[in-house]
Amino acid sequence: MVYFVATPIGNLGEITYRAVETLKSVSAIFCEDTRHSQILLSHYGISKPLYSYHKFNEKKSLDFVLSFCEKGEDVAVISDAGMPSINDPGNVLVNALIEKNYPYTVVSGASAFVNAFVLSGYKPPFTYYGFLPEKKSERDKLLDGAVGVAIFYVSVHDIKENMAYLCERLGNRECCLVKELTKTHERARFCHLADVIDDDKGEFVLVVNGMADANPLCELTVAEHLNYYLQGGMTKSEAVKAVAKDRNVPKNEIYKMTIN
Repeated sequence: MVYFVATPIGNLGEITYRAVETLKSVSAIFCEDTRHSQILLSHYGISKPLYSYHKFNEKKSLDFVLSFCEKGEDVAVISDAGMPSINDPGNVLVNALIEKNYPYTVVSGASAFVNAFVLSGYKPPFTYYGFLPEKKSERDKLLDGAVGVAIFYVSVHDIKENMAYLCERLGNRECCLVKELTKTHERARFCHLADVIDDDKGEFVLVVNGMADANPLCELTVAEHLNYYLQGGMTKSEAVKAVAKDRNVPKNEIYKMTIN
């Protein structure tokens, strides 16, 4: 059995009893950084063989992990913090296990974007995007048609640029910027995407709210919304642009919905 085990995202005390018992029972533990994971394991008196398993060697190490399965041994996969496969290694292995029909399961626990969403107080539905791609074309494609609450991971080096891009792409929405989750200095800062953030430490979870000011026209269907502007004397092009602005979505999304 391969156990994908969630680990604390800050406070070492935030790990489930099942997670600790699982880590004590397996033959080996695969982790991103053996030195980092050793701190957690030592805290709970866990002494097991540790093997490096990170995004740079994930595919290369796959056969070694599977060799334990072939021998019928139990192993655990953990990340530096939170749930494996959520912006951390694990997905490649899961698919290999599915293909080979080897048993695996998830040991529940923390994930930073879930905590941040709760702290924001915003209403679902939400979409988790992880880190923004470097290329603008890939970013635009990722966010095409984005509505509702959007959640991102952001490094301190990218916070200003990422927020500026999102402001341009999604509008100056209200957002909640969270850092130091579950730690003594945990902070949820409410601001807007146009605000300039001066902070030089850590990583953030950025929770971007949906449209701040609910436009009553958005209660209409897209066709009804478009017709409202057409009856007011706008051209179709002008009406599409107005509807897209009201709904905070790209114009091409409205075009796609209105092609006859």
